[in-house]
Amino acid sequence: MHIEQNILDKVNEWLTPTFDKKTQDQIIEMMTSSPKNLEESFYKNLEFGTGGMRGIMGVGTNRINKYTLGKNTQGLSNYLKKSFSNEQIKVAIAYDCRHNSDTLAKVVADVFSANGIKVYLFSDMRPTPELSFAVRYLNCHAGIVLTASHNPPEYNGYKVYWQDGGQLVPPDDKNIVTGIDHLKYDEIKFNANENLIEYIDVTIDNAFITSTIENASFATSAKAKENLKIVYTSLHGTSIKIVPAVLAKAGYTDINIVPEQAEPNGDFPTVISPNPEEPEALTLALALADKLNADIVFGTDPDSDRLGVAVRNNQGKMQLLNGNQTMVVMTHYLLEQWKKAGKIDGKQFIGSTIVSTPMMLELASAYNVECKVGLTGFKWIAKFIRDFPQQKFIGGGEESFGFMVGDAVRDKDAVGAILLMCEIAAQAKEKGSSVYKELEQMYVDFGFYKEHLISITKKGIEGANEIKQMMVGMREKPVAEINGQRVIMLEDYQNSTAKNLLTNKIEPLTVPKSDVLIYYLEDGSKICARPSGTEPKIKFYFSVNVAIESLKDIPQAEGILDAKIATIIKEMQLN
Repeated sequence: MHIEQNILDKVNEWLTPTFDKKTQDQIIEMMTSSPKNLEESFYKNLEFGTGGMRGIMGVGTNRINKYTLGKNTQGLSNYLKKSFSNEQIKVAIAYDCRHNSDTLAKVVADVFSANGIKVYLFSDMRPTPELSFAVRYLNCHAGIVLTASHNPPEYNGYKVYWQDGGQLVPPDDKNIVTGIDHLKYDEIKFNANENLIEYIDVTIDNAFITSTIENASFATSAKAKENLKIVYTSLHGTSIKIVPAVLAKAGYTDINIVPEQAEPNGDFPTVISPNPEEPEALTLALALADKLNADIVFGTDPDSDRLGVAVRNNQGKMQLLNGNQTMVVMTHYLLEQWKKAGKIDGKQFIGSTIVSTPMMLELASAYNVECKVGLTGFKWIAKFIRDFPQQKFIGGGEESFGFMVGDAVRDKDAVGAILLMCEIAAQAKEKGSSVYKELEQMYVDFGFYKEHLISITKKGIEGANEIKQMMVGMREKPVAEINGQRVIMLEDYQNSTAKNLLTNKIEPLTVPKSDVLIYYLEDGSKICARPSGTEPKIKFYFSVNVAIESLKDIPQAEGILDAKIATIIKEMQLN
């Protein structure tokens, strides 16, 4: 096959003595046996997306390896030294259960230390939220976690955190990427200064556990905790290091761990995908819950920032909740606790994202707090906390199964969210209710909102081009009517415009630019199109709603909303 000259130039650079013999041998092998793979490995540089940098492990500029991560770390080291020129710079590093995460974490630590930067390196795998916590606890200037979240086993990744414990945001992210792009591979300092590398573990664990319990506990009785039967799975990931200890110390005694998935394993052998968003991933946990007649099920992704939840419905069957449902249940509970404590005075806020349920806005209005809505990714919620110190953050989340309780952790945190959900479930059970019943009552009180997500996977160079063309088509020929409802507003976050299609009035959007389109229909429906920043996918988010007067209206209303979503999907030719 024909390979573009710019790709060959990159390949030839990687065949120079700057790169080790093993790397060169692998490239030479690909040149003869798999030119397509060679092209995929070098046709672009890995980019920072909504969740940092993720990619397939292997050789090449478009792969996760010691050189691409070394270059990132060298660029970040240069930026840190420039930004904090009169300080002893400190960074914290964590890693998950994935193949090569431990060795890649040590490479990153080596490069930092070779640049005179103090490194706190976890001695074993730890959850991502603990890294966010550690950055602030240790007064670090930055943090790194080696993880690819819920991606397939061949992936790994590199998330960068700043002083506040949140992921990189503008202008630091752009400045760092610019510096990385101008670096040459032979400028990477790989020779470690071991005196600057300190291993951390139990002390940080204990501080994180204590902080989690302080933030996510709300006067649940000891009896209620003992009566809650919990099934939990780490899906072969890092949360096994912390979650059982948190629940036990908080007073929960009936914790049943799925044994087949308790051992960390980067192959994730018992699931198709280690993603609690996927119902299949919780199959074993749900089976154990039925066997034990458990009240609630939890599953976390490999780095323990996302959580899946299942609860008993009104028929006594285990039912999976989606990320929007768990988010509103937890947010409503937090708001109610703050109200009971007399702590709401108009200076508080909750956080959400543009692709998440509009029900969060209804909750905020009902409790006299602000709902700040940002782009996809918890780094934007963390930025709100940093940018508005005069306001107190209560909690918030996004539809992709993430939640954050308070501001001790500045990223989505399945550890704290699990404890909070246990508090909600235990208290509900004690008063003869359930999480499911609490959610249903919210539909009566704040409106019945229902969401649906479609992800379309398009891999490789051709896939990336297809996704790009889909977005171009929707921009150039916007839909005027869907399901008999006029599109009244079109928000284009790439162009930073909100256009009223009834008046043709255009107003600016104040959030940073992003490749996102949102249609608002006259009946309150919302449709969002967004290419994923970390996976070869384009995602379509649907939100529909209807007002109901009582619990008995729910079955009919749900049927109406399901039919509405199905019609919208059909008209948009996405099924």
